[in-house]
Amino acid sequence: QVQLVESGGGLVQAGGSLRLSCAASGTFFSINIMAWYRQAPGKQREPVAHIITDGSTNYADSVKGRFTISRDNAKNTVYLQMNSLKPEDTAVYYCFCVTRGQSYWGQGTQVTVSS
Repeated sequence: QVQLVESGGGLVQAGGSLRLSCAASGTFFSINIMAWYRQAPGKQREPVAHIITDGSTNYADSVKGRFTISRDNAKNTVYLQMNSLKPEDTAVYYCFCVTRGQSYWGQGTQVTVSS
């Protein structure tokens, strides 16, 4: 079992920055994929970025050049640095991971960007 706990959400003005963190705990061998998803009100949950064990990353087109995902394998923690935030980035951000074929979600953290 893996537990994911996110932190770092909040309210920020457009153009500002936030850094999200997600720490994994529990019993597991290694985490293959760590990712961030988001869900805006009235919309489906969508992928934002993911990073695999070797450090390879992938981003949604809407956040490329503004968001950076990174991970600390020793701490089983994934980060999402969000710069140049826009009101359309407002959403609940969820941490997600895959280990040994099992997937897990965090409880989500609210990010609100005011115009």
